[in-house]
Amino acid sequence: MMNPYLAEFIGTAILLAFGNGVVANVLLKESKGNNGGWIVITFGWAMAVFLGVFAVSKFSGAHLNPAVSIVLALTGKFPWADVPLYILAQVAGAFSGAVIMWICYKDHFKATENEGLKLAVFATGPAIRNPVSNLLTETVATAIFLVLVLLIIAPTNSLGALDALPVALLVLGVGLSLGGPTGYAINPARDLGPRIAHFLLPLGRKGNSDWAYSWVPLLGPILGSFIAAAIYHLLM
Repeated sequence: MMNPYLAEFIGTAILLAFGNGVVANVLLKESKGNNGGWIVITFGWAMAVFLGVFAVSKFSGAHLNPAVSIVLALTGKFPWADVPLYILAQVAGAFSGAVIMWICYKDHFKATENEGLKLAVFATGPAIRNPVSNLLTETVATAIFLVLVLLIIAPTNSLGALDALPVALLVLGVGLSLGGPTGYAINPARDLGPRIAHFLLPLGRKGNSDWAYSWVPLLGPILGSFIAAAIYHLLM
């Protein structure tokens, strides 16, 4: 059996290598998928979730998201003692996945002059910058996502080897429906790890890493996890 912390690291690295990878494919110049659009990005992220969850679910439960670990602990489905190391593994895995993506798209970062597009490959950002609205969007989207995750993982809903599919479709639905305002982080590690990678990696002219906005995709999903836990307790 794989160590669960290592599994969280690997699963989150897979998630971000494919997730950031599809964004790079669509946004960076000279890429085969350049200008593929939002539908390609949302489907790519759904596949990234499916692959990450499928790869490590039997070893760690495939949280791949601090908000998932927190809401499971809040609902008594996961021990609080394991939450800090799970989150550390998730952030480290997200950083590593972003680095893997960068290695594959290194030449395309050089060919892309737009600093905003380079940052968007790594981290989320608002379509209209309004911190209150942006935080509300991330909180609500994450709360909805987590309530449905809690319902999906009920034992009576098991699909065996296809248990990763409903969560992937859920992420697709969130991206298509609620992802437009902020880019639907719904996962603190998904934003923080790659944002750190953007800050550290040599990307040519890349501008700043927009740390002034970074608290929104960190705080919003955490608030969403507490709301989701409260809603789940009321429902059940």
